Amino acid sequence: MTIEKNHVVALQYTLNAIEENGAQTFIEKTDAENPFTFLYGVGMMLPKFEQEIEGLTAGDKKSFTLSPQEGYGERVENATTQLPADMFAQSGMPPVGAILPLQDQDGNHLSAVVMEVADDAVTVDLNHPMAGKTLNFDVEVVLTRPATEEELSHGHAHGADGHSGH
Repeated sequence: MTIEKNHVVALQYTLNAIEENGAQTFIEKTDAENPFTFLYGVGMMLPKFEQEIEGLTAGDKKSFTLSPQEGYGERVENATTQLPADMFAQSGMPPVGAILPLQDQDGNHLSAVVMEVADDAVTVDLNHPMAGKTLNFDVEVVLTRPATEEELSHGHAHGADGHSGH
């Protein structure tokens, strides 16, 4: 069965950033026992990522590279803000380098990287952590199957077998 819209896809991958000098920097890896599973064709993934894996079947392998524009965009200089220290009263002040899940006033989720911690505020970089990076993926498709009606109505995969999650 080939990957197409409204299919659940499970794949294992290795992700590296390609530096300006051509060297690769390891970012993350999944494996067949814990594959990355998602609902294909509903806007969950980067469009170019989906385009690269479209039509693959279980067992297929592919390597491809996404430019910053095809990935998470270029870094925006001065895309920083200060969060008041009282936001962290219960959780404690985060360390520099921590990635904080935030939500803007429109309900959009974003990740911010802690740049500086002071007594009164935490300065964060609002660029996506992968912004400005050229990303190289080595993927192997573990499985693809039609999504269940429940998965389609929820807008996400319920695991490789269709029964994980809720």
